Amino acid sequence: MKTVGFEIKTSGHTQMTEITAEVRRIVGESGVKDGICTVFIPHTTAAVTINENADPDVVRDFIMELKKIVPWEDGYHHAEGNSAAHLKSSMIGFSQQIIIEDGRLVLGTWQGIYFCEFDGPRHRKVYVKIKEG
Repeated sequence: MKTVGFEIKTSGHTQMTEITAEVRRIVGESGVKDGICTVFIPHTTAAVTINENADPDVVRDFIMELKKIVPWEDGYHHAEGNSAAHLKSSMIGFSQQIIIEDGRLVLGTWQGIYFCEFDGPRHRKVYVKIKEG
């Protein structure tokens, strides 16, 4: 299957946006019953992760702790002033792979797929590639 992209418009400097429903829709429309779904973020200041989607405090805590680990201002040398965003995106990662079985994403009961913005607000792209087999 070809790669399918969709856009996200972020509204905050740092935010996590659940994209599970959109990825599920793309998987369903692909018709693939068994395979692998790769979600890829083509940005150096954004990322994608899988985490709990039942309690919104998990997202709040996740962002709070990342800000402590990688503060926005810390004597960085990068001229654009967004080194913290680059560091966070590399720490979290630019892609995730999810198993597809019986035409559905294999995610745990409480798992959701999140787009992570670290240098917003911005217009962003997410790419989904589905491989059968």
